[in-house]
Amino acid sequence: MQLGGRRSEGFGARFRFLAGKDGSPSSETNREHASLARMSSTVRIIGIDPGLQRTGWGVVDVTGNRLSFVACGTITSTAEDDLASRLVELHDGLTAVIEAHGPDEAAVEHTFVNTNPTATLKLGQARGVALLVPAKHGLAVAEYAPNAVKKAIVGAGHAEKEQIQHMVRILLPKAVWKGADAADALAIAICHAHNRQTLAQAMRMAGA
Repeated sequence: MQLGGRRSEGFGARFRFLAGKDGSPSSETNREHASLARMSSTVRIIGIDPGLQRTGWGVVDVTGNRLSFVACGTITSTAEDDLASRLVELHDGLTAVIEAHGPDEAAVEHTFVNTNPTATLKLGQARGVALLVPAKHGLAVAEYAPNAVKKAIVGAGHAEKEQIQHMVRILLPKAVWKGADAADALAIAICHAHNRQTLAQAMRMAGA
């Protein structure tokens, strides 16, 4: 597991998210943006908020202490389909997002255990897809508990969703999203941006 980075050249003004009506990435331009050489060391992070019905995703660039919004959206599965087909939809949707935006690292939220064991099991299966797809693309995948994400964004582990979205807007003023799942995914990406250096240091010490 490696925490990677790329070189950057004037990236701040060059990333414009082109999206379709459903918030999915469109065409060649996003792939070209993902492969642009960068002047300073920049890491692109995808945050993933897994869910069987809706999986949110958000992509940010990190250069030093600077955060830049790249794109976000939601992948949905067809409720009438069988479970296996719905997981394929999530897999294919995440694959398209990663191939379009070329992230270096990924962060996925831990499964929230609720009182419905069937719903918890299905969420766990969707989360498995969220872990599998970036790993198959060679990305380092970090995992964060919901309270850790809230603390990183708001400073308190029991913040409300409205507070989280408010802080995401402050940290990423150019960010636009159509649903809470995409906003949560951006928060997960920001959480990883704040914690990745500590994680890298711990990994180096473990390997020493």
